[in-house]
Amino acid sequence: MSTDNGFRYIDREKSWLAFNARVLQEAADETVPLLERLRFIGIFSNNLDEFFRVRFAAIRRLSLSGETGEKILGGISAQQLIKEITEIVIRQQSESLKVLNKIEKELEKQNIIIINENEISGEHDNFIKDFFIQKISPELVTIILNDLAEFPLLKDTSGYLAIKLVMKTEQKSKMLGLVKAKQEIRYAIIEIPKNTNRIVELPLKDGKQYLILLDDIIRYNLSSIFNIFDYKSISAHMIKITRDAQLDIDSDMSKSMLEKIATSVKDRRIGEPVRFVYDQSIDKDTLKFFLNKMGIDASDGVIPGGRYHNRRDYMNFPNLGRFDLLYPPRLPLPVEGLSLDGSILNKIAQKDYLIYAPYQSFSYLIKFLREAALDPKVSSIKITLYRLAKNSQIISSLINAAKNGKKVIVQIELQARFDEASNISYAEQMQQEGIELIFGIKGLKVHSKICVIDRIEQGKLKRYGFISTGNFNESTAKIYTDLTLFTCHQQILKDVNKVFDFFDVNYRIHRYKHLIVSPHYTRSKFYKLIDREINYAKVGKPAYINLKMNSLSDYGMIDKLYEASNAGVKIKLQVRGICSLIPGVKGMSENIEAISIVDYYLEHSRTFIFCNNDDPEVFISSADFMTRNIEGRVEVACPIYDEEIKKQIIDTFNVGWKGNVKARYHSEKFENKYRIRAGGEPIFRAQHETYNYYYHRAEKINLNTKTVTI
Repeated sequence: MSTDNGFRYIDREKSWLAFNARVLQEAADETVPLLERLRFIGIFSNNLDEFFRVRFAAIRRLSLSGETGEKILGGISAQQLIKEITEIVIRQQSESLKVLNKIEKELEKQNIIIINENEISGEHDNFIKDFFIQKISPELVTIILNDLAEFPLLKDTSGYLAIKLVMKTEQKSKMLGLVKAKQEIRYAIIEIPKNTNRIVELPLKDGKQYLILLDDIIRYNLSSIFNIFDYKSISAHMIKITRDAQLDIDSDMSKSMLEKIATSVKDRRIGEPVRFVYDQSIDKDTLKFFLNKMGIDASDGVIPGGRYHNRRDYMNFPNLGRFDLLYPPRLPLPVEGLSLDGSILNKIAQKDYLIYAPYQSFSYLIKFLREAALDPKVSSIKITLYRLAKNSQIISSLINAAKNGKKVIVQIELQARFDEASNISYAEQMQQEGIELIFGIKGLKVHSKICVIDRIEQGKLKRYGFISTGNFNESTAKIYTDLTLFTCHQQILKDVNKVFDFFDVNYRIHRYKHLIVSPHYTRSKFYKLIDREINYAKVGKPAYINLKMNSLSDYGMIDKLYEASNAGVKIKLQVRGICSLIPGVKGMSENIEAISIVDYYLEHSRTFIFCNNDDPEVFISSADFMTRNIEGRVEVACPIYDEEIKKQIIDTFNVGWKGNVKARYHSEKFENKYRIRAGGEPIFRAQHETYNYYYHRAEKINLNTKTVTI
């Protein structure tokens, strides 16, 4: 995409695919430990699944609507974009196969060998047959397809083996008085079980570790599965379908939101196919049979692939006890001044604290809620929930609070994509315990990450709370980088309370003195902050903007940053994922640099820093600069007033900006070029240096750990 043709933005879908290419780069990086590289293959595959279920599906809907979609898609038609996306994905899939083959060869050098059904030795034969009988066969679903009136519904979370049986007997038919023999062919489908780890460890042999995929164990046992058929030959090739995951919410006013979302989640399993991936060695007639029976055509993203799909399962590749092939573990660090033993509320009463997970322990947040649940002075807890851990300590803490007589109000987002079923289950659990639930606002997702508690101290109400950039989820907190501010700043928490009032009475728009809240104020407030930098630059005063976020795709925000660049404001962007802004273009964005860091942790925090004539204003936020976050969700950005915390956030942004190992440049050509170290410049790996930054802070409390240099 070139500015010569009047284009000012990078297509967001292609930019997302460029992000996933950066994930694949990690899998290809020979400096990354081998088993971690396999897991990056899994992340790449899982990301691509979600892309087709959501983004590609939305474009396909647009293409089928009769609209060209050019206004929405920035000058390209939906049909053309589908074509270009498919071409990119086919190239990426091909590259991922090459990367995987290289990894497997390197694993062999480490005496870790992945075999298929044709490489099974006598030593493993009995184990595999017994494993099939005991573990796989009881949950195997096998369907003969030829005579079915209706083709079975295939799930987009499963992988399948497409089976072709060429029978020994021949069918005879009369044509023009001649008897013609026709080979009888039967087709079947086998769903690969999901309740067993797909990568199976086999017994050691000659000091080597052997593994095999469930797919190949099934292939090895095809004769026992189909032993009632008199067939001449049998073949099995993997196929995989991806369905449109958009929820269509029922407008029936007699149903509760809980019922509507539950019904929509169930209906998702019959969503329209948007991608069909197949083993490219499959027979043409077999492929044709399945495509015809499933009603799939070229517009549904038919993608040739390798022998195996659903590589997201590689995210759970067993460690095999080979910790030398993994990143060394990094223990979360304590926070100076806070203890998990004493009262956390008493500490927060004295000053604000910042938690930067996973560098620092997420346990402080759990401790806050558990203490509030037991504290006799606490009268109420209000919290927003978006994505939760499988066995959530957050939920158990809130239920504990309700059992202790606290008024607990939870805004839980039932439309958190792919977490709907989990959130519905948690909602029902909390309802049974007497927790008051709020199910959001029509037309708006609630994506803010906020909590406020009321505490009665000496007969007066005092509020405590926290505001975060990420989910209150102790599982993802181990790998997602997010900031959480603990505060008892009464004016900030008064604003937080107003957000909960808005959930309750959403026709009333509140005014906020401190928080920046979507959908009403985010755009106008950040425009004003950018305009202030523009005005400072025009009169020769210091002016810069440093922004860190997951995605930047809102055209209005991008235009405002272009305007600031043209005024001389220096702009640094750390954008992990989508970046529709084109940096470094003379006369448009020459004062803008944009990088993406993809490494061991998922960069997830959002921080916004404005120079303000060398008196920086700093914000943390749940919102990216995407139109949906600005206009279609309830989001909260919070100012940082504590000077020490402000310095921490500025320091950690600068540490990230100095990265010269895992940092790539954003560009309109999607090249993902690494930031090159200048001659003699030392290696600076941003995430490791961030850990070391907080390690040195923790040294003040006699921390007994070592600086990490992975």
